[in-house]
Amino acid sequence: MGKKAAIVACATVAAAAAAGAAAAARCTRRRRTGAAEEGWSESDGKWERAAEMVKELEEKCGIPVWKLRQVAEAMLVEMHAGLASDGGSKLKMLISYVDSLPTGDEKGLYYALDLGGTNFRILRVHLGGKEKGIIKREYEEVSIPPHLMTGSSNELFDFIAMALAKFVATEGEDSHLYPGRQRELGFTFSFPVRQSSIASGTLIKWTKGFSIEDAVGEDVVSELSKAMERVGLDMRVAALVNDTIGTMAGGRYNDPDVVAAVILGTGTNAAYVEQIHAIPKWHGPLPKSGEMVINTEWGNFQSPHLPLTEYDKTLDDESLNPGEQAYEKLISGMYLGEIVRIALLRMAEESALFGDIPLKLKIPFILRTPDMSAMHHDTSPDLTVVGKKLSDVLEISDTSLRTRKVVVDLCNIVATRAARLAAAGIFGILKKLGRDTLRDGEKQRSVIALDGGLFEHYAKFRNCVEATLRELLGPEVAENTVIVLSNDGSGIGAALLAASHSQYLETQ
Repeated sequence: MGKKAAIVACATVAAAAAAGAAAAARCTRRRRTGAAEEGWSESDGKWERAAEMVKELEEKCGIPVWKLRQVAEAMLVEMHAGLASDGGSKLKMLISYVDSLPTGDEKGLYYALDLGGTNFRILRVHLGGKEKGIIKREYEEVSIPPHLMTGSSNELFDFIAMALAKFVATEGEDSHLYPGRQRELGFTFSFPVRQSSIASGTLIKWTKGFSIEDAVGEDVVSELSKAMERVGLDMRVAALVNDTIGTMAGGRYNDPDVVAAVILGTGTNAAYVEQIHAIPKWHGPLPKSGEMVINTEWGNFQSPHLPLTEYDKTLDDESLNPGEQAYEKLISGMYLGEIVRIALLRMAEESALFGDIPLKLKIPFILRTPDMSAMHHDTSPDLTVVGKKLSDVLEISDTSLRTRKVVVDLCNIVATRAARLAAAGIFGILKKLGRDTLRDGEKQRSVIALDGGLFEHYAKFRNCVEATLRELLGPEVAENTVIVLSNDGSGIGAALLAASHSQYLETQ
């Protein structure tokens, strides 16, 4: 069935204790094994300049613990401002209208649509209540053609509705609904939306490479519903959620101690459970739970404390959204490979690192983060994987071991900065919740549900996030702070929220 159900891996931050300070040191120290022997100190101008540029980047990207604490404090200030008023902060701190999370009692057949990047996922979930939990789940992943990411709203949603209708048509005999009932869907829409209820919300802006102008300001539930009508699919959207809210719901379904959810994938975001009295901009009726899930939209976080470089400025200037999503451009999977590409291009221009400037190196986003990860993880003596990636992706052949080591150095610097900044963000949320210290010696368990391919597949990045968070929390608090990798958390969570907001709850 592809990915394992619900929680597929559980990494306790405290597990980094065995490695202690060495783990943190490893993720902050640039890989320079054998550098001297390889000729970094030679008078050869090419290598002098290359070494100088690597050193400059390392210094600019370096972010010691005291600076990480400044980043976390700045995020905390912005969180308070965003909760006080709309437009009060770069962090939108959006109210999700989810004031109660799944309890485990949910039953029935529900669908989920998870749209959050270059692919979208459709899920069919059978819920069996507390006794049986998730009885069965089926899914299909669909790639979005690039032209639909910048086309029209109707084109995109018609494409999605058609794929959804085809998936519904594969229902088996065990996928029956009660007679006369409409299928219900949880819609995970991983872009900034201003919600007005649990099942409606207008798109504020696109991120992650999407740019469909006629959808901005429109109700995305209405757009999807009209598209489903056009393809003859009878289905109701019961809940509109952000991927992070979905991950939060899926995480809480599996573990009552989940207090926040983080996405570290193509893009990045975080959500957490806030006390309603701590949200000055909330003017509606007080929810019975006294709580509200907040979608921080932290990708747009900006601060003078963020360690920016000239390469980041180039990336931002050439992006679809200059001046926006500063934090996301430093830590998310969409951009890390591109930062490395820009740095390599600059080195090729200024130090003739590859001889003639490779033409492919000039193509934006040709070097993807999975390529970067593969090179970063290369442990072969002659860095064979690095050589193959340079050849296959960038058409740079016959590279020397010394050149390949420069590439690995760049990958390590960029990934380390990203991981440490991601940990600072998580630390900022734990501070907001008062879970960064021990309360009167009481040990409270804090679980972060984490989803996203960057965290799941990029081991050096993941290990660095965990080691850095431990560094920030200290051993006692870290011992009770757990990061749970929740695969498909956002999709499962959307289905769970559709169940908990079903129009048929009264009759169940």
